[in-house]
Amino acid sequence: MKILITGACGFAGSSLAESLLERKGDLTIIGLDNLMRPGSETNRARLRKLGVDLTHADVRAASDLENLPATEWVIDAAASPSVLAGIQGTLSSRQLFEHNLASLVNVLEYSKRHQAGFTLLSSSRVYSIPALHALPLTVRGSAFELDRSGPLPPGASSRGIGVAFSTAAPVSLYGSTKLAAEAIALEYGDAFGFPVWVNRCGVLAGAGQFGAPDQGIFSYWINAHLRRRMLRYIGFEGAGRQVRDAFHPRDLAALIDAQMRVSRADGRRIYVAGGGAANAMSLAQLTEWCDARFGPHEPLPDPRPRPYDIPWMIMDSAEAERDFGWRPETPLEAVLAEIASHAEHHPDWLETSGV
Repeated sequence: MKILITGACGFAGSSLAESLLERKGDLTIIGLDNLMRPGSETNRARLRKLGVDLTHADVRAASDLENLPATEWVIDAAASPSVLAGIQGTLSSRQLFEHNLASLVNVLEYSKRHQAGFTLLSSSRVYSIPALHALPLTVRGSAFELDRSGPLPPGASSRGIGVAFSTAAPVSLYGSTKLAAEAIALEYGDAFGFPVWVNRCGVLAGAGQFGAPDQGIFSYWINAHLRRRMLRYIGFEGAGRQVRDAFHPRDLAALIDAQMRVSRADGRRIYVAGGGAANAMSLAQLTEWCDARFGPHEPLPDPRPRPYDIPWMIMDSAEAERDFGWRPETPLEAVLAEIASHAEHHPDWLETSGV
């Protein structure tokens, strides 16, 4: 099989390429990346050693995809990954839509031309921020916990947030681009007869991730704690109780591999993929983990709210388990230990990541 991966030199794209090559011995991968992200050159060198055919190209330019060879499948991992994109940092709101939405049509036209299956890496941040804030939460130790003593809204359960949870605005500018991308990809697949899968991914985490305060939070926190950088508990009374789950890209690769093997043309096309309750922790709990490994380093409380922050998000992957027999296999402790080991061996990683 021959696969095209856009955004191949980012953390998700490069990790998926490596994991899929490990899983499938007969695989050929063509990688596409504009190399804008700090640290992407590091991944380019690693992928070339693995035999990935890399092209320096920008999916925003239709002409950059015209001469690519035909493939059987496309994995679209090219996007700005920050929920604050468009309102903070160097990326303007217009650039956010160019990167995450306008460019999508060019990749879908490639799939249409070659009748290649299409996998969209979407995001947990397509879910309604007011609905997430309205979830009944209690405090248990140093973390928020879902209060299951009363009724929960559709799409929320003891396992977490599923596909059916509200996507009503606001979801953030970033989240709106991913939600619109889902609809466009599904419409293209239906209109032009190629299979489309959409995976709403929770927090991906692992060694070599480019960590920043607004993305790659597990990697950023571990690297910054080790280097004694200033850390802050932002919002939610400045206590670090906000909770997310994490999963490793190799586990996402297993789900994508399973989806590529399925020939059905109808039924559910959107799935949630995440670490689940077993792979979840709060920022305060992550600090405790870092303290045990690296020695104490106390974050500063900053109770001022930040746009788009949410108190609790754990992904419920029940439908992916039901339809594909998929569940994350890498425990959170192993993910954190992998990041920590990488941080210890790469003292300049935050600078490499552009932080």
